[in-house]
Amino acid sequence: QVFSQHCPFLMGPIECLADVVTPDTDIQVTLSVFELASAAGIPCEVDPALVAALAGHRTGPEGSSPEEDYKVSCLLLVFVAVSLPLLAADPASLYNPELDGHNNNLHCLAKAIVQLSAALFTVHGKNIETHLKEFLLVSPALS
Repeated sequence: QVFSQHCPFLMGPIECLADVVTPDTDIQVTLSVFELASAAGIPCEVDPALVAALAGHRTGPEGSSPEEDYKVSCLLLVFVAVSLPLLAADPASLYNPELDGHNNNLHCLAKAIVQLSAALFTVHGKNIETHLKEFLLVSPALS
């Protein structure tokens, strides 16, 4: 907010760039714009730092194929989806008014799932929305 007040001539173009990014935009252009926007403090759909960290670190052993990494990413979301009922049944998942949240930070889980899946499927060049819809279908707690 302070940066927007003191340098609107700089923040305006950055905000406009972030607004014109669509799912059809080239992924490298999208990541560059999101990196600029994140550095300026503008929230983005995909965290470019997380994408860079995931792209630099392969999940499988040396020489694993991109298809295998993609399968591991999908299995991670399935694991999270089937774990939701266990997390919901945990006594630490009760709302604590003193903390204004949950003892086990369950209130952060939705944002974590969205951010991680967006970064994972951006790395693999897949449609994020399709995978999140599949996540909702797989999750027994949400059906």
